[in-house]
Amino acid sequence: MTRTVDAADEYTYDVVVLGAGPVGENVVDRVAAAGLSAAIVESELIGGECSYWACMPSKALLRPALARSDARKVAGLRGAVHGPLDAPEVLAHRDEVVGHWKDDGQLDWLDSIGVRVFRGHGRLLGPRQVEVEPSEGERRVLTARHAVAVCTGSRAVLPELPGLPGARPWTSREATSSDRVPERLVVVGGGVVGVEMATAWQALGSRVTMLVRGDGLLPRMEPFAGEHVTRALTGRGADIRTGASVTAVVRDGGTGPVTVVLEGGDRVEGDEVLFATGRAPRTEDIGLERVGLEPGSWLDVDDSLRVTGSDWLYAVGDVNHRALLTHQGKYQARIAGAAIAARALGTALDESGWGAYTATADHAAVPQVVFSDPEAGAVGLSYAEAGRAGYRVRAVDVDMRQVAGAGLYAQGYRGQARMVVDLDREVLLGVTFVGPAVGELVHAATLAVVAEIPLSRLWHAVPSYPTLSEVWLRLLEAYRG
Repeated sequence: MTRTVDAADEYTYDVVVLGAGPVGENVVDRVAAAGLSAAIVESELIGGECSYWACMPSKALLRPALARSDARKVAGLRGAVHGPLDAPEVLAHRDEVVGHWKDDGQLDWLDSIGVRVFRGHGRLLGPRQVEVEPSEGERRVLTARHAVAVCTGSRAVLPELPGLPGARPWTSREATSSDRVPERLVVVGGGVVGVEMATAWQALGSRVTMLVRGDGLLPRMEPFAGEHVTRALTGRGADIRTGASVTAVVRDGGTGPVTVVLEGGDRVEGDEVLFATGRAPRTEDIGLERVGLEPGSWLDVDDSLRVTGSDWLYAVGDVNHRALLTHQGKYQARIAGAAIAARALGTALDESGWGAYTATADHAAVPQVVFSDPEAGAVGLSYAEAGRAGYRVRAVDVDMRQVAGAGLYAQGYRGQARMVVDLDREVLLGVTFVGPAVGELVHAATLAVVAEIPLSRLWHAVPSYPTLSEVWLRLLEAYRG
């Protein structure tokens, strides 16, 4: 039995943050650096989804797969790379990367910057008030003098299908934390999570079947990106079925093999099934109804990340649905923290200096890397998106094999690059790459898109020879004809 402790000065802070993932951590870091007091509330592990069940463990699983694939394409080395990956060693390294799902280090860091941590479930009680309900002990009521920031992130969504609740399906969490390699893995969904987990577990020894409702993989990127990844996955033995709609899942007693039933009656059997079919905001039980908002909803914000219609509530990261990516959430957190501090200290919000008070890069210049084999990376608008937005555009394509550095990086290198040019201003609206190691090209593209560098000036940014970056020269040459 718990009892409520009334708010007192001991529990009053300048800023209270719900959620201690990378986004919440960056908000409190920025406000603490400005001299404000801050408290952060977390019901799970300090460090959040990215640290323990998403970015970090998934990349730890993928890195050996990509390194082995690259090594097998290098003359003089490929003959030395035989046999399967050492799955137990890969999984053990994954466990080290996530700190064995312990957050002591993160807790120590928050303590070092003077941020008070409250373990428990946080709910809004009303304007600037947060109730913390711990698993045991006393409830606390925290009061924020200036702002409350909701940084609770998102969760995987499971569709409503007959048999699914009792079938113990994997979501992204189980897919990144499993301690064994399933002999057969069925992946439902063809987006980033589905593609990356299919790549990782196939490399670790699973026989992978992907069931994709649409026409192909990575539907939010340029079509050629998904086509390259599809060819590579199928070439290594994956069974990729497009236009496949799941109607039911069967697993007797919740143990043994799982059967996925498709529209039309086909059945696919596996040892585990991963549903990578979307995300929802973790806002269903945080007291939104007490401040006039809809529980379970995405939260609309302005460019300072303040919730529309409020002068004290902020929503940062996944919960505002602008860009569900860790690096974008951290970017927003830096903006929100600076804006909260400026308002608390009476500083005018403007675009002077670094323009630190408004988020603009999450509108049309969002970078992303898919750590598939081959990698796919993009920033800004695709050709189709730019056309729908009303721009007069031209797509310029280059086969990566035209780049000297590609042939040196790997024999038989296959990849493609595209830049989308605004013909009226002659600046880039978007860039997409697919091929081994192209993730390292994305930030240069991000700079070009965000800074709206004229192509006439970009021509003078000379790439080093012989690197993959020389693709920029080939793209500009193709544009000039």
